[in-house]
Amino acid sequence: MRNNKMLSITLLSFYSETRLRSVYEQVKTVMELENIPFELIIVDDGSKDNSFKEACLLEEIDSRVRAIQLSRNYTSHYARFAGLSVCKGNCSVGIPDDLQTPLEVIVKMYRLWEQGNQIIIPFRASRKDGIFSDLFSNLYYSIMNLISDVKFPKGGADGFFIDREIIDILNEKIHPINTSTIVEVLRLGFDPIFIPFDRPPSNAKSRWTIKKKIKLALDTILSSSSFPIKFITILGFISVIISVISIVFVVTLKLSGNQNLFGFVIPGWTSTFILISFFSGLILFSLGIIAEYIWRIYEEVKDRPGYIIKKKN
Repeated sequence: MRNNKMLSITLLSFYSETRLRSVYEQVKTVMELENIPFELIIVDDGSKDNSFKEACLLEEIDSRVRAIQLSRNYTSHYARFAGLSVCKGNCSVGIPDDLQTPLEVIVKMYRLWEQGNQIIIPFRASRKDGIFSDLFSNLYYSIMNLISDVKFPKGGADGFFIDREIIDILNEKIHPINTSTIVEVLRLGFDPIFIPFDRPPSNAKSRWTIKKKIKLALDTILSSSSFPIKFITILGFISVIISVISIVFVVTLKLSGNQNLFGFVIPGWTSTFILISFFSGLILFSLGIIAEYIWRIYEEVKDRPGYIIKKKN
């Protein structure tokens, strides 16, 4: 059995002024009913409304609440990193401000942690975000599983429940930039347990914009997969084979005196034009992928922080 049983709950806040008190009350009620000691770390991810002020008010009325504010909007994964960096519990979990991960699932994961499990990952057993949204989401995770070094559960996952040992590893060993918390947790090992849950419907407008989704996809691919580089090698090999076959084919036609291909006259400059165009595009495409990796190396070398927590006045 665990000795220090305090659960650190990171509440991800972004324009959450009207939600925070309700979420706090629900967390407080459930945790006290289940006899789970907890701290609630409200991480304001650069909101421009009164979200942080509301978080500070909750901090004043309950010593178990702590409010921190990031200097700008870094997105939810970096807010999770920030919460982990200041948490004091022996285990931790992150929750969104709309409770899309139900609190009963948090309790279930806590009980599994009490049994000795260090990483518990909930995944959505079903999605009801709309046909196109569900389709693209399932396609995204299928592609990630195909080309990356980590394996997402069916339906995907972005949350987790982790032990203090994992928290310390993330805080001390992982540089939180151009990556995501779930990728770093999944690649650690530790025999994670996956539990399904049905995500409740939400009428709130999603703040997870297309731009943020694209950045997350790029970060996931380029931080957890060598596939793009391998793709360059494979593409280069295939292009060489195609070029050799094309050259042999065209030379054979020239030597045989046949200037027609399927009834079309082949100008003398056609093969040269096609090969130059093909390889020019191939070179530019390859350089673009390599540049993505070089850019990330450049960002790491600069050693900029993945997030900044503002000091309270």
